[in-house]
Amino acid sequence: MENQTIIVTGISNREFLERHMQPGRIGLCGGTTAVDKAICRAQRHLDAEKRHSNWSHAFFFQGARADGHHWVIESDLQIHRKHIRLGVQENRVAKYFNEKLYPTIAVLDFGLTGAQTAALIREGLELVAAHERYSLRELIGTLIALRRPELRSRENLLARERSVYCSAFVQRLFRNAGIELAPGVADKNTTPEDISRTPVPHTTHVLQREAAPGKLAGLHAKLRRRVAAHIQKIKRRHDGS
Repeated sequence: MENQTIIVTGISNREFLERHMQPGRIGLCGGTTAVDKAICRAQRHLDAEKRHSNWSHAFFFQGARADGHHWVIESDLQIHRKHIRLGVQENRVAKYFNEKLYPTIAVLDFGLTGAQTAALIREGLELVAAHERYSLRELIGTLIALRRPELRSRENLLARERSVYCSAFVQRLFRNAGIELAPGVADKNTTPEDISRTPVPHTTHVLQREAAPGKLAGLHAKLRRRVAAHIQKIKRRHDGS
């Protein structure tokens, strides 16, 4: 398998995921919350042109279960009324059908064997059972390492026992199975952008939506209208003379 990116347009998150999710694949998304935007911005240090990353979260597809739903394993913050879950957990993939919360989404297919996929699922479920926590502290340590590249290969400066955030969880899962998604990067310094750029042969399916006109496009349109109006004014003056 050679690395390739396939752009998909014109469908919903649900249609996209139902078409491409399979056990053993990795999901990436870019959220719209302030935390998601901050994570995307922080990863600009990984880009030569300092562009913000598209990705703020990573998760692992477990597959369909007896309830008829597809499930993911991930390390995340889940807040439902008075119930809060922080750490490695199982969730229905339906949470990512929400296009307002997750406008950017991708699926990475590594062409894994059945045995490799089963091993990854077992490892993920072990971390669920162990109640590995989501670590905001380690996330801050990763942000420090992004500014100081020499720290990326070392243990996270703010590492804690039995704690892991989203992309660190995915990196650890695959590394324990003998697959190096981000060679030279410590588990707990791994970002979603690192996973998106993995050198491991894979196919990336990306759901791409038409971007809304930005402020720059609006300024250009306004400028064009002003120029056109000014030209018309000059013509009227010329015709009047």
